[in-house]
Amino acid sequence: MKAIFSALLIVLMFNLASCQNTGENKSANGSSPAMVNVKIPADDFEKKLSTVPGAQLIDVRTPEEFQKGHLKNAVNINYNAPDFDARIAKLDKSKPMMVYCLSGGRSSKAAEKMGDMGFTEVYNMEGGIMKWQNAGKPVENGEGSTGNTGMTPDDFAKMVAGSTYVLVDYNAKWCEPCKKMLPVLEKLSAERKDKMTLLKIDADENKGLLAHKGISAIPYLELYKDGQLVWKHDGFIEADQLLKETKL
Repeated sequence: MKAIFSALLIVLMFNLASCQNTGENKSANGSSPAMVNVKIPADDFEKKLSTVPGAQLIDVRTPEEFQKGHLKNAVNINYNAPDFDARIAKLDKSKPMMVYCLSGGRSSKAAEKMGDMGFTEVYNMEGGIMKWQNAGKPVENGEGSTGNTGMTPDDFAKMVAGSTYVLVDYNAKWCEPCKKMLPVLEKLSAERKDKMTLLKIDADENKGLLAHKGISAIPYLELYKDGQLVWKHDGFIEADQLLKETKL
C-alpha cells in the first residue's frame, strides 16, 4: 500500500512540474515566443511609447488620413500601398514595433504580416486613433491640413430630424466590412424610400462628430425616428438581422 502511495505521489509531482514548465510560455528552443499583434488599449499604448526604448511607431493608414491627424513621431507606411512590405522590411526587427490605424483593422493585419517577416515584438493599438482621440489624447496635423473635423453635432441633428426613419451608416473607403454592407443598405433604402432615408457618414472626414458621439469602431449603424435614436449596431450585420431588429 505504501509503495502504491509513493508511486502515485511521484506521478503527481511529475505532472505538476510539467504544468509549471508549460506555464512559462517558452518556445520549443527555450527562448521567449514572439509577441506579435499584442492588442493594447490607448492608455497602455501611450505608456509604452514613453517607456519602451527604441520603439518604432508606424501609422499604417493612407497618406491622406495621416495628413488629417496622427500621433507624434509616427512614420506613415500605408498598409494598402504596393511598397508596404518593402518599406517594413527595411525597419529594425530587433526593436519593438508600435502600430495603429483608424480603428484597429488594418493595423492588426499589418502586425500579423510583420510577424511573418520576422519581427518579434509588435504592439497594435486597440481601437486605433479613434479610441486615442476619444480619450482626449493629442494628435498632430500634417502640412496642409485645415484641421476641419467635418459635420457638427448641430448639422447632424438637423439631418436626422423629421417624421421618416433615418438610417445612419458610419463608414470609410478602406473599410472592407463597410464596403460589403453598403449594397445591402442601399438596396434597403431604395425598397423603403417612402419610409426611410440612408445617411452615409465618412469616418475619416467627420472625426469630430464620431468623437462627440463616442463612436470608436466602424462599421457602425444608427436608426433615428423623429430625431430620436431608436436603434444602433456596432459592426457588420446581415440584411435579415437588420430588418428583424429594426422592424423596418
